[in-house]
Amino acid sequence: MSDNSSPSSIAFTAPHWAATEAGIDILENGGSAVEAMVAAAAVISVVYPHMNSIGGDGFWIIDNQQSVSPIAIDACGRSAANIQAYSDLTDIPARGGMSALTQAGTVQGWQIALEQDQTASLPLSKIFQHAIHHAESGFEVTNSLHDGAIKLFSVEQRNAHFKSLYESNNQVLQPKKQFYNRKLADVFRHLATYGLSAFYHGELADSFAEDLQQAGSPLTSEDIANTQAEVVSPLSVQLSNAQAFNLPAPTQGIHSLQILAMLDQLKSKVSTQAQWLHLIVEATKQSFDQRKTIWADLAILNIEYQQALSAQTITQLANNIDLTQAKPWPFDAAPGDTVWMGAKDKNGQMVSFIQSIYWEFGSGIAMRDGGFVWNNRGVSFSLDKNNINCLQANKKPAHTLNPAFAKFTDGRRLVYGTMGGEGQPQTQAAIFSNYAWRQQSLQKAISNDRWLLGRTWGDSATNLKIENNLAKQVATELTAKGHDWQSVDNNNEMMGHAGAIVFSAQDNLLEAASDPRSDGVAQVHNLSIPI
Repeated sequence: MSDNSSPSSIAFTAPHWAATEAGIDILENGGSAVEAMVAAAAVISVVYPHMNSIGGDGFWIIDNQQSVSPIAIDACGRSAANIQAYSDLTDIPARGGMSALTQAGTVQGWQIALEQDQTASLPLSKIFQHAIHHAESGFEVTNSLHDGAIKLFSVEQRNAHFKSLYESNNQVLQPKKQFYNRKLADVFRHLATYGLSAFYHGELADSFAEDLQQAGSPLTSEDIANTQAEVVSPLSVQLSNAQAFNLPAPTQGIHSLQILAMLDQLKSKVSTQAQWLHLIVEATKQSFDQRKTIWADLAILNIEYQQALSAQTITQLANNIDLTQAKPWPFDAAPGDTVWMGAKDKNGQMVSFIQSIYWEFGSGIAMRDGGFVWNNRGVSFSLDKNNINCLQANKKPAHTLNPAFAKFTDGRRLVYGTMGGEGQPQTQAAIFSNYAWRQQSLQKAISNDRWLLGRTWGDSATNLKIENNLAKQVATELTAKGHDWQSVDNNNEMMGHAGAIVFSAQDNLLEAASDPRSDGVAQVHNLSIPI
């Protein structure tokens, strides 16, 4: 939705309505965009537990209206200090305790975000009010949550606490039925009383470590206590009409920016929907082909990463794109379930935030006293010692999460992002190009039929998937260019849950959009009475 707004207008977008409701409530009560985002992050961990939890990771971009550059927060967990158990394996187990080998950084990220926000003043009891309500009073199970529960029902490695929490009477969660999670409500009350650090220290953290070790995880109480989030400098690339920002390694933010930079160089050569689709897909291939040298823990990356956004590198990659022919691409993409959310407060502060446990319900290991599952992000590590993303102690894994932000030369500021594993850079590119270069409204840029290059859940094919309505428009041209593609259902969740907010103080413009593929909503409110 959009509004001819005053500078004090507020906006929030999320893939579940309850998270948007929480964010808007905080903003209407004078809270900052950061405080609203923590409130929404807590709520969405309750109502979308298959997509994210407080046992996962998070990444932030925070832009204050007067700031020269936004700040970024990396709340990525590291691998356990002792990984000897993996030395004789050829693959990391996808589920169960052995898949839960990295710390959960997102709550530490909430703390860092609140500490650096000079306008934040609300108590945690207020910030967590909505999350506690939904966890204790119950919420309606969505089709998305039901589908996720079905997929986990056949996973043998899920623990007894998971079954007790999500499979009462040996039944999966049913759509439109009420679900209660009083243990998670108690966790938020505990954190509101003792502070966010109580997630990592004390009796609660010790119980998490006990659950994890009983399931076979290498994580210990010391690993949990050593979890650290940090403020980092965002990556950026200058485009013809905007400066685009994203997170540095270990995220795939560098790939999202590479793709945008290539599109910026070649956009004048395309006009039709099929031509744009082809260009974005081919730019994705060029960038993803570099993953083996630039996608891993920042501490081990070298000069190739440092030069990945240079003009010379971008031009070289763009020159490799054939606008008439598709490059063969048999790569194995990593799926992932995630939530992206955006906020804008009365002072002009904007936030782009993403939170995830990687696969649906993460490791499938639920915490007895927590009411949430631990992530399985460590599955993205390789056990090949020659791979830059090889598993080592205290190392960050290659991370799909990457919230995006852009500052336009005309004064507009845009926060945007999506869930979808390695589909995130592709969807970001589609949304940005639709809005910034093809002059589509923000909502249309997100609602439009989309595509995904690579493997999805339960599917071994790595080809191009295109939503049906779009496939009908572009089939002939894409086939002629040599693309290996297939059509899939419209409004398909595999295409991600995207969202965006754009704000311009000069033009009194505030527009927010949510993805029809999600259970979300975007809201823009004018604050008629000064807070």
